[in-house]
Amino acid sequence: MLTYLLIVFVIALALVPLTHFLPSKRQRDIARMREYAAVHGLFVEFRNLPAAGGEQVSIRDVIYYGKRLPNKRANPVETSAWLRSPQGWHSVGRRLPVPAPVQDLSPDIIAASVDQSSCGVYWTESSGVAGVEHIRQILERWCEALIH
Repeated sequence: MLTYLLIVFVIALALVPLTHFLPSKRQRDIARMREYAAVHGLFVEFRNLPAAGGEQVSIRDVIYYGKRLPNKRANPVETSAWLRSPQGWHSVGRRLPVPAPVQDLSPDIIAASVDQSSCGVYWTESSGVAGVEHIRQILERWCEALIH
């Protein structure tokens, strides 16, 4: 009996370090959100947060969720960005009006930007799959507005 207990103890001791390789709940949630985004036509990438006047804004764990714009558009897209502050949305650089879809974004969105290839948002992935779906709907509307 003591031999079996010793064998179980040695096996358990050998397996404990392997538990460090298991993903945490947060990592599983992030993977689920990114997979949902990819399946529903969005892409996810690391981008620097747009900053006003070259100043560096440091917010940890910010990620960009974007929607690619089609190459065939009626008008060229002007590269622009907007940041959320306690007073609301404001443009970075030149004073530009905030697009209507951007105004409908949830409070956990930090910034939004558009360039020739995509429109998207910067956030900390804090709202789960429901937040990704909301972002997807907003980006679809924004993309449609940019195409026409």
